[in-house]
Amino acid sequence: MRMCYFKQWRRAKTKVRELRKLGTSLHAAISVAISRKGPWRLSRTLAEHTGMTNDWFKDQGLPSFKDLWVHIHYPATAR
Repeated sequence: MRMCYFKQWRRAKTKVRELRKLGTSLHAAISVAISRKGPWRLSRTLAEHTGMTNDWFKDQGLPSFKDLWVHIHYPATAR
């Protein structure tokens, strides 16, 4: 999901602005925004994880894949 959001913010200026809104430090946001590495690799950086936290995704209305997996593989009746 981090990669999808990062790809939506096409320009480096937008990436820095959005990451700063989410709480990432200025230096980290700039270094990620101007990096030539791909969005998949950058989605695993500390700069994106500090801004786009799991709680932020929950606030966006996205389900947690971990919670879904636990719900499917460990139903309440089997405990």
